[in-house]
Amino acid sequence: MSDLPRRVHLHEEGPREGFQMEAGPIASADKVRLIEALARTGLREIQCVSFVNPGRVPGMADAELVAQSIRKRQGVRYTGLWLNLRGMQRALGTPLDIEGTVSISASEAFSVRNYGKGTAALLDAQRTTLAFCVEHAIAVTRASVTTAFGCNLEGAICAATVVERVSQLLGLMDEFGLPLPILRLADTVGWAQPNAIASAIGAVRERWPALRLGLHLHDTRGTAMANALMGLQMGIDTFDSACAGLGGCPFAGHTGAAGNICTEDLAFMCEEMGIDTGVDLEALIECARLAEQIVGHPLPGKLMRAGTLERLRH
Repeated sequence: MSDLPRRVHLHEEGPREGFQMEAGPIASADKVRLIEALARTGLREIQCVSFVNPGRVPGMADAELVAQSIRKRQGVRYTGLWLNLRGMQRALGTPLDIEGTVSISASEAFSVRNYGKGTAALLDAQRTTLAFCVEHAIAVTRASVTTAFGCNLEGAICAATVVERVSQLLGLMDEFGLPLPILRLADTVGWAQPNAIASAIGAVRERWPALRLGLHLHDTRGTAMANALMGLQMGIDTFDSACAGLGGCPFAGHTGAAGNICTEDLAFMCEEMGIDTGVDLEALIECARLAEQIVGHPLPGKLMRAGTLERLRH
C-alpha cells in the first residue's frame, strides 16, 4: 500500500458522459443546473458536453447552448469532448476551456464503430488535429487509449496491444515536439478486472516509467471500485468519474454499458483511506440526488442513499 497517492484528482464527466446516454431529452437548463452545482463541490474540472454528430448522439445536440449558458466559477475548468477536428472547431466557438487531446482505441473494431476509422486512419486524423493545435497555440494536455482492457467486438485486450497503442500516441506527439502530460487508460465498456489493470499499468510503466497515467473506469460488471483500488495501490492519482454513476458508451456494441465509476462513491473510499480529494462529500451527494431527479429514474450511486459515516461517528 506504500504507493498510495496522498491526493487524487477527480475529473468529473457526468454531465457529458451521462446526458448523452439518456433516452429522453434532458432540458438544457437542467444540464447547466447540474454543472453549476458540481462546480460548488470542490471539483476542479468538469467535462460538460461533447461536440459530436447530433444524428448519432442526439443528447448532445445542444452542446453549444449548454456551454454558452454556464455561469463559470473561478478555479474550475469547464471542458468538452470531441472526436475529430470538426468537433474541436465547434468547441472553439464556445467559452469552454479548450485543450488539445488525442485518442486511439486498443480495439480496431471499436475504433471503426466509435470513430468511423481504423487505427491507421485515425492516427492520420489525430495528426491533423495536432497540427491545428500547434498552429493555434492550443496546449495538448492528454491522450487516451480507449477499450484498453477489452471490447465486446474483439474480446480481451492484452497488455502488449496497449503498449503498442501508447507507443503510437507518443510517436505522434514526438512528431510535433510535444510532451504528453498524462495518458489515460480507458475501460470503455467495462471489461477490466484488477489483474488486467495491474498488467496494463505495469507494462506501460516498465516501458515509460516517467509517464503519468490516469484511469477511466466503467462499472458495467461491478468491478470499477476494485479496479480503482488497484490503480490507487499502483500510485494512480487521476480518475475520470461521473456523479451518481451517470453514463455509458453509445458505441459499446451492447445495451448494458454502465456509466463511469461514481464520483461520490470513489471520493468517499479515497477519503476513508486517508487520500485527499479536495471535494465536499455532502455537496456531491446533493448533486447525485439532483442528477437522479433530472433523469427521472434511479442511478447506481451508493453514497447518496447510505450517506457518509460522519454522522454515525458523532
